Amino acid sequence: MSQEIEINLRIPQVKDPIKDARGWPINNADIRFTMRIQVPNIPKVGELIPLTTRTGRFDGSVTRTEWSDEKDLFIIYCQYSKRAIPQEEYVALMNDPQWTRKPLLP
Repeated sequence: MSQEIEINLRIPQVKDPIKDARGWPINNADIRFTMRIQVPNIPKVGELIPLTTRTGRFDGSVTRTEWSDEKDLFIIYCQYSKRAIPQEEYVALMNDPQWTRKPLLP
């Protein structure tokens, strides 16, 4: 039996960030990526969870797990598992419609 969870992903800075509508580089420290997925069990802190974009696969390292009464599901906070994110994976994540970019500040 699988369960729906929401991934809240933080990625490292990149050397050549995508620019916003005003032409300013997007600061990855100020955004998170969210997506809902089905998992067989709730991942624990420190575990790697496989994540995908339309063009590939990467791992997220679980940093925190939290129940959301409002959403009625677990939110799994992750960070990109490697020290740096390759430009191709960064662009794929930024352009993937399954992932939602969520600013930390309004």
